[in-house]
Amino acid sequence: MLYPMSTMSHAFIHDDFLLDTPSAVELYHRWAAPQPLLDFHNHLPPGELAENKQWTNLTQLWLAGDHYKWRVMRANGIPEDRITGGASDWEKFEAFAATVPKCLRNPVYHWCALELKRYFGIDELLSPQTARSIWESSQEQLRTMSARSLCVDSKVVALCTTDDPADTLEFHRICAAAEDFPVGVFPAWRPDRGMQFDQPDVLNAWIARLEAAADVSIGDSWSGYRDALQKRHDVFAAHGCRLSDHGNDAFYAADYSDAEIQRAFAAVRSGVAVSPSDSALLKSAFLYEGAVMDHASGWTQQFHYGPLRNVNTRLWQQLGPDIGCDSMGNPGDARSLARFLDRLDRGGTLAQTIVYNIHPSDNEMVASMLGNFQSGPGPGKLQLGSGWWFNDQLDGMRRQLEAVSQLGLLSRFVGMLTDSRSFLSFTRHEYFRRLLCQLLGHDMEKGLVPRDFTLVGSMVADICYGNAREYFGLASK
Repeated sequence: MLYPMSTMSHAFIHDDFLLDTPSAVELYHRWAAPQPLLDFHNHLPPGELAENKQWTNLTQLWLAGDHYKWRVMRANGIPEDRITGGASDWEKFEAFAATVPKCLRNPVYHWCALELKRYFGIDELLSPQTARSIWESSQEQLRTMSARSLCVDSKVVALCTTDDPADTLEFHRICAAAEDFPVGVFPAWRPDRGMQFDQPDVLNAWIARLEAAADVSIGDSWSGYRDALQKRHDVFAAHGCRLSDHGNDAFYAADYSDAEIQRAFAAVRSGVAVSPSDSALLKSAFLYEGAVMDHASGWTQQFHYGPLRNVNTRLWQQLGPDIGCDSMGNPGDARSLARFLDRLDRGGTLAQTIVYNIHPSDNEMVASMLGNFQSGPGPGKLQLGSGWWFNDQLDGMRRQLEAVSQLGLLSRFVGMLTDSRSFLSFTRHEYFRRLLCQLLGHDMEKGLVPRDFTLVGSMVADICYGNAREYFGLASK
């Protein structure tokens, strides 16, 4: 169960946390807090939802797979053995408890306090002195918690996982058939592995999986590759998929001919390491063909672009990807983004689009670029996505909200998501909602927006849930 908010004056997480004006308080408690959650992008393992996984201690639930926590632990000098290595669960938790007091002004400090409060009713702040009592208290409560109960208690009505085109989607079928689980669990198409053209061995191994999943033989045919992807795209659509998601380092929008793409793809299939220019051509064709498929299916396409991934060779070789060794890359290329969107717009194949940028200096560039291609029939067709990854903290979210407000329509924004592998991260929505109400509350107090709680409050409710419900067409079962 979710524990009610404390009214104790000494609690760090209290009813009015971040709400520093009377207007913000009313906006949050009346208009934001009651809204359910539509979590349209996360990395929750669908298998854990299918099996309704439970955890025996807080390390397993809270620290495993959370690269945000791993990064601050490394910064605090914690040995890797006590982060991702062979130390016991208690030793890892003890090391994290020693790190949390050093995290003041890092978002991990707020997130941890929120998660302990909301899911365990714990007002104590994690530290070496409180580690044992929090560990023991949480172990007792974990006996009645599960992956599904955490979703239900968080008021999640629907969520979208992140899934490879070659995935069987069996876990989504299990969740859909579970009569006692009201949350809609939908796949989201994440085809990143299919554009590793500069790593032919890796790509060809993945294509073998795609061939098996689609029950086709691709050979060295680009059209065969595209058709196999289309076949799996259709399967995802049949399982309720309404979104694609791309984790590309940049937008690829080079001009190419069919003959050039066929030649370069055949070379990759033969195991040849193609030139950077041929790789860019293939990536351009891949992104374009996928966007056309999304439009034909009525999906929303999402682009998370700009990160520089796996830069620590030592830890990459030891642990693999997604272990907290990624960072912001260079700011994006406006011309490539413009060419990509313009080609789709000219062809009448530009789907609903959300662009998330890793570098905060791109907020205004992306927001202004998307405004060039807005069109009906629905509102907010193109969206600057919420503060993502290194930007889903207070300053990053403020900057994103300011860019949307000044260069677009904040009232049409589809809101926050978790982008997390942790079932306790649904509190990211609360964190965002409190900040949103803080910002609008300040505007009301300063006379920058009308002191009309129906007008402003309705906008808050829409940003928290209503806009996403209408935009994606997803709902609970």
